[in-house]
Amino acid sequence: MFSSFSPSSMRVLRAAEQACRNHNHYYVGVEHLLLALLDEDDASIAVRSEQLGIHRAELQAELRRSLGTGDDRQWEGILVTPRLRRLVETTEQTGKATLEPIDLFNAIVAQQGGLVTDVIARVSGNISASSQVSHERCT
Repeated sequence: MFSSFSPSSMRVLRAAEQACRNHNHYYVGVEHLLLALLDEDDASIAVRSEQLGIHRAELQAELRRSLGTGDDRQWEGILVTPRLRRLVETTEQTGKATLEPIDLFNAIVAQQGGLVTDVIARVSGNISASSQVSHERCT
């Protein structure tokens, strides 16, 4: 499933797994991946965030608040949510040989529904932020 991830995208995935553990969650979701992407020192993500009117620090803080924490117990393994699985599969179908962190970021922002879409809309003050990315991809 992650075979087309670049080394930096794999690093982000490992950071997302750690974000999951930090919140006492047994699953890695799109929210955890976005947190990891925002922590990544990637100029293209910074530029794209600015274009969308997203303040990265505010988005990180709001995501962390929205995620909350799970039960305080040890999990034997970490699952990948169906939404994250679909996001990765869709991104891999773009035909790019290697997926970079910006590709994942754009896919997250373009998705419809879910916690991340709501949080991005609140932070950016732009309810249609995700539809703008979708429209830009199609033109």
